[in-house]
Amino acid sequence: MFTGIIEELGRVTAIETQPDAKRITFEGALVTSDVSRGDSIAVCGACLTAVEIENGKFTADVMNETLRLTNLGDLEVGDPVNLERAMNAATRFGGHMVLGHVDGVGTVVSREPSDNWEWVRVSIAEELTKYVVLKGSITIDGISLTVNEINGNVLGFSLIPETLRLTTLGTKQPNDRVNIEVDVMAKHIERLLEARNN
Repeated sequence: MFTGIIEELGRVTAIETQPDAKRITFEGALVTSDVSRGDSIAVCGACLTAVEIENGKFTADVMNETLRLTNLGDLEVGDPVNLERAMNAATRFGGHMVLGHVDGVGTVVSREPSDNWEWVRVSIAEELTKYVVLKGSITIDGISLTVNEINGNVLGFSLIPETLRLTTLGTKQPNDRVNIEVDVMAKHIERLLEARNN
């Protein structure tokens, strides 16, 4: 489980294509400083298992299903990635409850710079909009964000300079794909209501 507070902006250093997967190596000195083989690290919001850790880098096996359902299949060597280690008992819960199970891929629609912040809009799949509420939480590329605007399936976010500097949303451009994870609490409530009505 994660909080959506990005710890480090890492980068892809190697990609090995296999018949049914990709083995991807990521550079991240902070996130690898205290992890062991088998630990979970969220990469742009997708929970991956570190299978090798060495010299500030970790390698993960990414199955075709994950490549298909996330934007990790778009990655190339040198690309920046958002990194977050799994929570521990002492973690400050600064974001919201993030599972690292991506619900779908959205698209950056537009960005409007301002003096002190930037307005970024992202479109998501229509079927996910029922889980989104104004001023509620959503995860974009692993980043816990507050929804400031809803216009159909297009969501608006006002991003502070720190978020732009420390995450991939600082460089994402219109038409770039981003991983989406909606608030798991909304999905649990939906499930409970369905069970109650059956």
